[in-house]
Amino acid sequence: MRPSPHHAHSARGLLGALLTSLVSLAALLTTASPAQADTTICQPFGTTTIQGRYVVQNNRWGTSATQCIAVTDSGFRITQADGSVPTNGAPKSYPSVYNGCHYTNCSPGTKLPAQLSTISSAPTSVSYGYVNDAAYNASYDIWLDPTPRTDGVNRTEIMIWFNKVGSIQPIGSPVGSAGVAGRDWQVWSGNNGSNDVLSFVAPSAITNWSFDVMDFARQAVSRGLAQNNWYLTSVQAGFEPWQNGAGLAVNSFSSSVNTGSSGDPGGPTACQVAYATNDWQGGFTADVTITNTGSSPVRGWTLAFTLPSGQRITNGWNANLSGASGAVTASNVAHNGEVPAGGRATFGFQGTSGGAFAKPSAFSLNGSACTTA
Repeated sequence: MRPSPHHAHSARGLLGALLTSLVSLAALLTTASPAQADTTICQPFGTTTIQGRYVVQNNRWGTSATQCIAVTDSGFRITQADGSVPTNGAPKSYPSVYNGCHYTNCSPGTKLPAQLSTISSAPTSVSYGYVNDAAYNASYDIWLDPTPRTDGVNRTEIMIWFNKVGSIQPIGSPVGSAGVAGRDWQVWSGNNGSNDVLSFVAPSAITNWSFDVMDFARQAVSRGLAQNNWYLTSVQAGFEPWQNGAGLAVNSFSSSVNTGSSGDPGGPTACQVAYATNDWQGGFTADVTITNTGSSPVRGWTLAFTLPSGQRITNGWNANLSGASGAVTASNVAHNGEVPAGGRATFGFQGTSGGAFAKPSAFSLNGSACTTA
């Protein structure tokens, strides 16, 4: 998951600097070659390409024991995973397949790095195969950085835990729950010493799923862990094993990035918010209309506001809502992510309330303050 062949978890150890040097050397010495079905890779940082557009990497750094992967035309399978490491520390590897750039090794024809504000959508799909006799997570990694770097450790890592087996946990501590891309997640946030890590943990195993990477990137922006003028540098699907792992597989993987001009990528967003409510004793509904009052389209939005004390959201529509009380963020869903100049996006929610009813006092869209109607 880390932006280096050794995952960000490894940066917590005393050998982080040495490992970084070794990884950079390995990247220079490794030559990617097109894969045929069932190509076997046992070299710690060995890579190959599939479908002429993705890179598959063995990416073992946390143990000297052998790890081998069998690379197919659509993914890979771990065929040998010797050794184990303590489950309260870093994993031993991150075998994975990716689109983008990882320690100077960029996948063929990739559009990454790309500035977040220029990405209208980043559809992806992954199918996993699991085993039970191991300690591991199945994690989809999203890497963000203030610069369009193609090497080294990125500033922010977003991890989507499709599955976890064993006594392992994400970096940092739990910070609540969130609904993102139509699913509910437990959210963890922390720092491993070299980068911020924002993790979304599924309550039960997800075997296969298609989603938009930008839904999670906007979560990082709304939580202050990235900015819209930052860059998406890579997306990766794989496993972090601590113990064993043979038989784990990424059966299939796809990733694309749709970009388009959106005016000044780093400029402010001009907006107006209308907040229409219907309240009664103990409850209320709110219908929110966002108007783009600027001269450039908004491609992907996150609206931040604070609910007055005593109010709590119970359900919503036409937006992904993060936070049920206090600080709340609402981000677009697939059908309302683009708001042309002069255009509008709408969403709403229902909630409970106590005491005198009041409306939020301020709203910000993609980090820019909005006027109110």
